[in-house]
Amino acid sequence: MPVLQVALDVIQLRRALEIAREAIEGGADWIEVGTPLIKSEGMNAMRALRKEFPRRKIVADLKTMDVGGLEVEIAAKSGADVVIVLGVSSDATIRDAIRAARNFGCEVMVDLINHPSPLQRAKEVESMGVDYVCVHVGVDAQMLGQNPLEILREVSSSVNIPVAVAGGINEESAADMVENGAEIIIVGGAITKAPSAKEAARKIKEAITKKVKIKADKYKKYGEKHIREAFMKVSTPNICDAMHKKGALKGIKYICGGKMVGRAVTVRTMDGDWAKTVEAIDIAKEGDVIVIDAGGGYGVVWGELASWSCKIKGIAGVVINGAARDIEEIQKMDFPLFCKHIGAEAGEPKGLGEINVEIDIGGVKIRPGDWVIGDENGVVIVPKEIALEIANRAIDVREREERIREEIKRGRTLSEVLELEKWEVEK
Repeated sequence: MPVLQVALDVIQLRRALEIAREAIEGGADWIEVGTPLIKSEGMNAMRALRKEFPRRKIVADLKTMDVGGLEVEIAAKSGADVVIVLGVSSDATIRDAIRAARNFGCEVMVDLINHPSPLQRAKEVESMGVDYVCVHVGVDAQMLGQNPLEILREVSSSVNIPVAVAGGINEESAADMVENGAEIIIVGGAITKAPSAKEAARKIKEAITKKVKIKADKYKKYGEKHIREAFMKVSTPNICDAMHKKGALKGIKYICGGKMVGRAVTVRTMDGDWAKTVEAIDIAKEGDVIVIDAGGGYGVVWGELASWSCKIKGIAGVVINGAARDIEEIQKMDFPLFCKHIGAEAGEPKGLGEINVEIDIGGVKIRPGDWVIGDENGVVIVPKEIALEIANRAIDVREREERIREEIKRGRTLSEVLELEKWEVEK
């Protein structure tokens, strides 16, 4: 029977205990004290979980890289049944970890995360005597669309010890992992981010025991072909958080039209000169966003007729570091418009400026092809090279907030959930 291991990768012990209780009610078998929790709370987290769940198998995700014997001893004495050591660590570290595990009555799992030859390393550590190997695609790699399935298939068919798997698994992908040889299914975010960890665990347990795919709308990663879809699911605040508070166009306000996502067609023009702004419509493709830098001036460079041209062509929206007019008519056609100023008097089509060149609005550089996302909070620019990563990270931000929102609804304040006083910078 496949084992469901819930990875408690949160940093607050109280939250970890609450999620663990729910997950076990939903059918989770093993409890993993995740690396962030261990780094935040130390071995006190291990002791607390052992006390709370005396008959459950507890896994310490130490990600040990050195002094394997010592770290295994510390974890075992604190209540760990299984200690995770990195496959990229030295043979000496792994062998010493195994010796300590035999002395202190626990087991060793070797995590193959980021190993250049995971199949070879799995065979090597099996010969050393480890109890389990784990095929693991880390969170940062998941944000680039990677998953563990192919490596799992190779490893599970080549070793005789139980194989664990981790890396963005949800109720839809869990059955595939079992079908490809995984005996221990490690799930983090799809349980810990869920408003009901009990229900999330129940679905995944059903998927792995019955070997059925349960369609999932959440807790999955997107590929290159689905970047637009991913950005449509998140807000500009989610994206700013994912970009460490970068990318927002300051002073550009939402006017009308709703959510906007598309690739940038850029225009640089003079205050009041609307020739290049209109010519850009002919260059833009369906789904693009026209981004205009008119120097932040008050001379109008956009209006109703330009908006109709975009609407008919399927252009996703327009962003103007400058002024627009005919707002009532643009609102009626429900066309996404973001600008700095609103005016009445049109400028002149002088034809100065350029199309599809790099522009700069308030210190944010925008190049042709960069992603432009706008909603009622404002506009954010995502460089095209990191768009997939940021889209997935923004979804992760949104999903983490869902669990926090649920905990607030249960009666705690935001500061209580996040334990803000504990994490304030000491002066």
